[in-house]
Amino acid sequence: MDRGKKSSKLLANKNSKNHMDLQDIIRESALPFLPAKSLHRCTGVCREWKLQISTPFFAHNQSYSFRDVSGFFCQSPSGTPSFVSLNRMAYGVPDPSLKFLPEPVDIRCSSNGLLCCQGRTGYQAYYICNPVTQKWKKLPEPTANHGTDPAAVLVFEPSLLNFVAEYKLVVAFASDLDGFEFEIYSSTDGFWRISAEISFGKMKLLPRTGVHVNGVVYWSSSMGRIFSFDLSCERSTFIYNNGCSSLGAVNGKLHTACVQGSKLSVNELSNAYANTMQMNSSTKTWQAKHAVTLNFPVPDLYPRSYDKETVLFLGGDMVVMRFEKKLISYNMKTKEFTEVFTEEDTYSRMVPYVNSLVEI
Repeated sequence: MDRGKKSSKLLANKNSKNHMDLQDIIRESALPFLPAKSLHRCTGVCREWKLQISTPFFAHNQSYSFRDVSGFFCQSPSGTPSFVSLNRMAYGVPDPSLKFLPEPVDIRCSSNGLLCCQGRTGYQAYYICNPVTQKWKKLPEPTANHGTDPAAVLVFEPSLLNFVAEYKLVVAFASDLDGFEFEIYSSTDGFWRISAEISFGKMKLLPRTGVHVNGVVYWSSSMGRIFSFDLSCERSTFIYNNGCSSLGAVNGKLHTACVQGSKLSVNELSNAYANTMQMNSSTKTWQAKHAVTLNFPVPDLYPRSYDKETVLFLGGDMVVMRFEKKLISYNMKTKEFTEVFTEEDTYSRMVPYVNSLVEI
């Protein structure tokens, strides 16, 4: 009888140890890869998880581990921001209207969990914020006039070595010398600086098209070419485009995407200097990576003609497209389409956002 009780007790202790081991594995190896909204629900699982998720170290680890686009901050002209989630169960923010900021704002750009907005009063200050934690920083007044709809790109690459986000805001603005200049704000320095680089030409850079890929900022332009600005040497150049105006970073390289007819095309920048090669060279600027037929169940979603506003986001493994009142995402790895409904179709700005716990 005693032997049976002892055996049962040993089995119970073993099961308890296995349960604790599983909890530790999930806490250490799975939780950092979850989005912020899912983590908020996880705080109710047990006291240990709640304490773990609330630590600055965990927030830092999660901001480094989770990079998936989670939805879009949307805004109509002079309207209040809102948030369209790609998965309402997993992704979300407590105040999509951004009323925690000290004044009404216009959304400009984002990068890995940080959102850049611009105030509507005074000198129209830039604000860098995390809508999940509702923490924000007001940037000092720039030296130059950036215009009413600035071509701004927020550059933030999470690092395991930096517990506080180090970021840059790069703005291309019209120069008095009939070209473009660049003003850069660095969170490390805490001030704006105008680069010595001037790019001459009359083409216009398209706001909200800018992306950052491996130390280089790219914009689409009104003349169909891509404009690049290298942050390391602060030099600019033009790249001949392939007809697609939507830019994104995929596997550390610049990609373009567009929809024409019922086809989605994704291309990779293989050689930015192909136009300088000798004649009859086989080197090409762009390499086709994906050519997909849009096989949606609703026939009227097919665009009748090329629309540069159709592709809203390109990055990682995902392409997000907009057709009428629907957002449709395409996973380039699994080759699956997913439909996400929007509430209205009057948004003039849709900025991608990552549901991160990053600290400012």
